[in-house]
Amino acid sequence: MIGRLNHVAIAVPDLDAAVKQYRDVLGANVSEPLDLPDHGVTTVFVNLPNTKIELLLPLGDDSPIANYLVKNPSGGMHHICYEVEDIMAARDKLVEEGARVLGSGEPKIGAHGKPVLFLHPKDFSGTLVEIEQV
Repeated sequence: MIGRLNHVAIAVPDLDAAVKQYRDVLGANVSEPLDLPDHGVTTVFVNLPNTKIELLLPLGDDSPIANYLVKNPSGGMHHICYEVEDIMAARDKLVEEGARVLGSGEPKIGAHGKPVLFLHPKDFSGTLVEIEQV
């Protein structure tokens, strides 16, 4: 069902500092910041030859990333994202197998302009999983 690893997301307390680390220290190609009000984040993608790193900064006090940073003030890995061909079929199969879909269970449009869903970390060895239709 799952395809390639799309990205690993890292919550950061200082987006400018994180961008400088990846761009200036590691020499990576880094995108411009993009505000995603529906998800409560500002996101930047670090483009690598085989995948991407997504840097996440809270966009407002209600952001789930703000809560994450309260518990992890230095930041850290927030989630991993896998590609799926058909997000509705993947969702239905996951639910049938006992996985919990977060939120309403209906896909939202993610940072790449494609439908995404998040799966409960307790169902995946403590890791928040995002699936994205490609």
